[in-house]
Formats: sequence, structure tokens, C-alpha cells
Amino acid sequence: MAITTKDLQHLFALIAGDIAAQRDHLCELDGAIGDGDHGLAMDAGCEAAAKAVGGLDPAQAAPTAVFNAAAKAFLNAVGASSGPLYATAFMRAGAAVKDKPELSDDDFVRAFAVMAQGIQERGKAEPGEKTMVDTWKPAADAALKVRASGSALAECFDMADRAARQGCEATRDLLAAKGRASRLGDRVIGHIDPGAASAAIIIASIAKFARHRDG
Repeated sequence: MAITTKDLQHLFALIAGDIAAQRDHLCELDGAIGDGDHGLAMDAGCEAAAKAVGGLDPAQAAPTAVFNAAAKAFLNAVGASSGPLYATAFMRAGAAVKDKPELSDDDFVRAFAVMAQGIQERGKAEPGEKTMVDTWKPAADAALKVRASGSALAECFDMADRAARQGCEATRDLLAAKGRASRLGDRVIGHIDPGAASAAIIIASIAKFARHRDG
């Protein structure tokens, strides 16, 4: 069963709802090692993306248009920090599925993987530097690996979700190499990176979407 523009509209709405529910928690995490507004920024970005995507006519708009609309809206809503990272992720996903009227499971996993790659390249971050890459990269690697073994979409994203949670949790013991948190030195030890935490929420939403679709 192909993934349609309508399905993607549902996915972006799901992500926005899940991020909104965790907004205050993300701000608390950010308050410990940042300026305390990460939850507000992610909420604004995801809400704007869901609204822009939801405004498309599913009969006219291809999946590429969904990702491009999400990228533009997210960047407009969040100019700093996570804005350009997620805009790049969505633009890469849009490019990966160009000219496709709907997405196969393989297309969807590939779009997910290029999102992770886009975030890593735009942020110039490596795993182990206490950023959202610590969540995104293991999740994408897990999804690709499980898909290559012929597993269903839901299973791919269950494993991605698990890898994302582990990656996020592991940021607690890391020193920060990037951003404002990097100036705090040892004081960041014991705190989860807020960007890794919001990434884990998004990946959990995608896993929920995949389960619902395969279920």
C-alpha cells in the first residue's frame, strides 16, 4: 500500500501534536544547558509545517511538494538553530522522492535516511557530539538495515525508534562539541541534549505512523 500525500499530511499533523505535548519538557531540558526555548521553537516549527502541508490539495500535490512546503514553513517559523537543520532535512526528503506521485515503503525509508544525512551535513556534526545527530543517525542506520533484510515498514521504524531512544539517552553522558552547550564544559554531563530529545519524539511519531499503516 503506497504512502500518499494525504498520509504525509496525517504524519506531519501527528508530529506537530506529539511535539506540542512535550513542549514544556523540551524547554526544561534546554533550560539546563541552553536558553530554555527549544520546546517553543520545535513546537512553532512543527505546527507551521503541519499547517502548510495540511493546506495542500492532496489531489494536486505530490509527496515532494509536501516536504518542500514543510521545509519552507519550518524555516520561516524557526530562523535559528534547529530551523535550518529541519528545513534541510525536509528539502533532502523532497528531492529524494521527486517525480513520485506516491511513495513505496522503500521510498519512505530512503526519504527518512536522507533527512538524517541532511541534518548531519548541515549541522557539520558527528555522532558523540551531544546533538540531534546522536538520535537521527542511529535511527536512520537501523531503518535502512532492517529494510534491507526485507522487513515491513512498521518493523523498520520500531527499530529506528528504539535506536533513536538509545541515542538520545546516551547524550546524557556526553560533552557538547557544538552550540551554546559546548561552552558549559563538564556541566552538561548528566543532561540529555534537547535537540536529541525532540528528534526522538519525531522519530517515535514516524514509528507510530508506520505501525498504524501496517496494522
